[in-house]
Amino acid sequence: MSEKESCHSICRWTFHSGKGGFVPSDSIPQWSSDKLDSKGVIRIVKEKIAPRIPEQVTLGLEFHYDFEVDESNAHEVEDALIDSGIYLAVITPGAHKYFAYGGLSSLDPEERKKAKEFLIRSIDFSYEYLRKAWHPNQEKHPTFVIWNGSFGYDIASAGIKNMYEILMEEMAEVCEYEQKKGGKLFIAIEPKPNEGHPAMLLPTVPSAILFWKKLHEEYGISLSRKGVNKEIGHSEMIGLDYVHDTVEEIENGMLVHMHINSQGLSDGITLGGPGKFDIDMGARITASNIAMAGLARMAGYERWKGHDMQVRPYDNEEQAIERIIRSILSWEALRLAEKELDYDLLIRYLTERDTAKAEDLIRDVIILAHKNFKRLYEG
Repeated sequence: MSEKESCHSICRWTFHSGKGGFVPSDSIPQWSSDKLDSKGVIRIVKEKIAPRIPEQVTLGLEFHYDFEVDESNAHEVEDALIDSGIYLAVITPGAHKYFAYGGLSSLDPEERKKAKEFLIRSIDFSYEYLRKAWHPNQEKHPTFVIWNGSFGYDIASAGIKNMYEILMEEMAEVCEYEQKKGGKLFIAIEPKPNEGHPAMLLPTVPSAILFWKKLHEEYGISLSRKGVNKEIGHSEMIGLDYVHDTVEEIENGMLVHMHINSQGLSDGITLGGPGKFDIDMGARITASNIAMAGLARMAGYERWKGHDMQVRPYDNEEQAIERIIRSILSWEALRLAEKELDYDLLIRYLTERDTAKAEDLIRDVIILAHKNFKRLYEG
């Protein structure tokens, strides 16, 4: 593969007819579960998204086990991925669909037992199916993302400590099992401050990093191919700086996957940010994203950049597909522009306290990124 390869992954769960609740559940009827399956999603990506993407971009897909891909459809999904030149970027156990009282961290031993069995089954599936659709470069093998939608609580009590300790013990066993299967997957914890509970055991990037460190210290779990799936929007939801998150991931060797969708907080156009729910907009051209792209590049990060998006509840199919394309192109546009930033001059200005000129440098890169986007989008 060319060293210029840029890996982007699209999420299977983006393709649904509508969220429901306070907004319509049928705004894109052709994407309803009885009309569009995972194989059909791959076809949409191949026919309607891939032709609009620059040739340096390699596409991957992210799936939940067992309600988006499982043993019954794995072979046809694998064949469709191979035929389309699309790789498996993420497999994540959809435990939040089944366990509402803590899942792997539950104080209820029966729920905890079932949740661990589900995660073990998810690992078995990861190794026994879809292997032909893994990227040939082992450094770009799929990420096994553990999202903590089940790892939450709604009562303030000393029982939280018990849940944390249980989660650590159970996760150690899960990691040991994966290592025995081959240790070829990257395992990432995806932190989130809330959803599906008001409070979560692993709410932030530092929480996830500390959790891994404790697993290593107390259970001897290898930290090789372990880390964080940082999502920009989750940090924005509680007013944290995801650029600083990125520094912490890099310094601890835990930048293994990233979801680059935002809450729209810092582009000056869309609304979102602290105190808002998880909007899941696409990637934006912002100074913070340019900084994060630069940090990732300088750290040698060449793995997947995921677009864990929800299209707008008023979109039709064409508009929804456009948003995915725009998200990928926005990141490529700012990634290419970031390389033009004179970092020596930037550090000099910052050292001399001449921050106004530092702002000018960054602003020029933002302008260049917007020009890049227009060129990529129209081209």
